[in-house]
Amino acid sequence: MKLETYPDEEMLAIDLANTIAGELNSALMQDESARVLLAVPGGTSPGPVFDDLCAADLEWERIDVVLTDERWVPEDDPCSNTRLVKERLLTARAAAARFLPLYTAAHEPEEVLAELESMIGPELPIAVALMGMGPDMHVASLFPGMEGLEQALAPDAPILMAVREPSRQEARVTLTARVLNGALSKHLLISGDEKRAALERALKLPPEEAPVQAVLGGTTVHWTE
Repeated sequence: MKLETYPDEEMLAIDLANTIAGELNSALMQDESARVLLAVPGGTSPGPVFDDLCAADLEWERIDVVLTDERWVPEDDPCSNTRLVKERLLTARAAAARFLPLYTAAHEPEEVLAELESMIGPELPIAVALMGMGPDMHVASLFPGMEGLEQALAPDAPILMAVREPSRQEARVTLTARVLNGALSKHLLISGDEKRAALERALKLPPEEAPVQAVLGGTTVHWTE
């Protein structure tokens, strides 16, 4: 793990967006006929990064974008991560990218996991993964104490899992740890003293207690107060 610190959110966003753009460009240049996969988190923290990244001069038509996790809600729901990505990232030049959804109309996510996986599987591995972390040390929708966490952390885990956040039993779909960890380049975006302290705790705990620990190897952490 490598830690990069920044004086403010604006500098972090600019630097991280430039880094991701450079890594995507390198991946595109390795095979001029191939597509590359970018994984991004939801929430509000990555918004400023998206605002800068969307203007990058890249062959966006060859880039696929997938969320690291999504709540099982339609796109017009205020809690939808898809909504954020489409409003902040898949605009300007990046509007040419292809979005691979983690939600489709169904009563329960388990009913359509195979369909969703079939779109993502052929595009793996992830070229660049941008991840977030909660104060409870969760990453994507891999929460401490949730049912199915052991399977989601396993080396033979499926691409996607349907999970429930322990505190609210809210249905979500998440990429599993092996898929996130298999990214060719990994970045973790955190801010504030609370999350910095959580990261320090996670380094001393097993993934079963601090799921983010499962993806920290080789990851660059980007932090600002």
